[in-house]
Amino acid sequence: MRPKKQKTTGSNDLFRARLDQIINMKHELVLLAGKIDWEWIDGEVAPLYSENGRPGIETRFMIGLLLLKHIYGLSDEGICERWVHDPYFQFFTGEEFFQHAFPHERSDLSHWRKRLGDKLELLLAESLRVAHQAGALRGHDLKRVTVDTTVQPKAITFPTDAKLLHAAIKGLNRLARKHGIKLRQSYLRIAKTAAMMAGRYAHAKQFKRHQRQLRILRSRLGRIIRDIRRRIDGQPALEEAFALPLGRAAQIRSQQQRQRGWKLYSFHAPEVECIGKGKAAAPYEFGVKASIVTNNRRAPGGLFVLHATSLPDNPYDGHTLRDVIDRTETLTGCPIERAYVDKGYRGHDTQNPRRVFIAGQKRGVFGAIKRELQRRSAIEPIIGHLKAEGHLGRGYLKGRAGDAANVVLSAVGHNFRRILAWLRELLGLFLIHPWRTLACPAPLNSAS
Repeated sequence: MRPKKQKTTGSNDLFRARLDQIINMKHELVLLAGKIDWEWIDGEVAPLYSENGRPGIETRFMIGLLLLKHIYGLSDEGICERWVHDPYFQFFTGEEFFQHAFPHERSDLSHWRKRLGDKLELLLAESLRVAHQAGALRGHDLKRVTVDTTVQPKAITFPTDAKLLHAAIKGLNRLARKHGIKLRQSYLRIAKTAAMMAGRYAHAKQFKRHQRQLRILRSRLGRIIRDIRRRIDGQPALEEAFALPLGRAAQIRSQQQRQRGWKLYSFHAPEVECIGKGKAAAPYEFGVKASIVTNNRRAPGGLFVLHATSLPDNPYDGHTLRDVIDRTETLTGCPIERAYVDKGYRGHDTQNPRRVFIAGQKRGVFGAIKRELQRRSAIEPIIGHLKAEGHLGRGYLKGRAGDAANVVLSAVGHNFRRILAWLRELLGLFLIHPWRTLACPAPLNSAS
């Protein structure tokens, strides 16, 4: 059922403290909470619920938690723990009185991320609207953009053959215990020793001994696969439960280190891809490619992320530019006049190729276009902030849906961090010059 709407009494309580009496009402989180259109977000989220069942958790509470988590780079457990002892977090999520215990479960955040799905982009649109309303982002800043791709690494270990074989053996044993299947032999101790020794022999460059340990792992994994198939034969429910794990284990057992074509890099996260970006420190990264769009010219509040999306299956950058530009225009409601990209986008298929300028291009590059093309590299520190201060540096959410949600929410967190910094700047000017008002940021552009 549709979530309940939060109601405020507006009256005092003898046994509880009102939050607006114990916090600074000019704090940036308080100002930000007043600028977000919670009613609009609630109206967009409402169609995701059915008309029957128990009412869901208040939209402002869960959306506020998601925003705070990505603004401050916290985990799901961390945001729930900090919410209890931070009155500003409680006020931001719509609480009227100070609460001494977290009222819901941590897993509710996971359920809400799955429920929102593609609707997460509405939070990105709301962050841009709030930035525009606060004066941190102007309308003409949306017309000239910079587009680039990066890699969102997945939370997996480096995929060596020994690690993958050992993980497959452990995974199949774990699944067999879960379904009550008694294997002839688990090979867990043998596999652990073989994986450990394979790493040691490889480090010592004793590759014949290293290959011997890999053969031990492969042969034991093959025995487990055949043993499970014999025991589940003729049982449709078990055959369906073991279909994907057995397929992944067979792929890991058959693939070689330097083979061409598709490979599996993680037993528990098959969506992981090997992406080479030409970096000296990290020639290959294991995760998913992500596209980031920022304003080319620095707005009063800095550089904002105008669009962010994951690009599964590792597509060529130039083949994604047309769709990225179209979705950015849809999200911002402003047509893009010029887009600046790096050399990885050569051969793109945009509708108007003359509005796309590639790094190193000479023809048609002069004046303002030349200066804006030189600012193309300003997107790199923004990607660095998304990885260092947000959650783009390591994806912990499950599956491709989790990768897509993490990219969008990391961009939302960055935008709201820029807005909070802008509000702090406005608040500092207001304290120095009391005649200025926070609702009118125009004097910031003046010489004073």
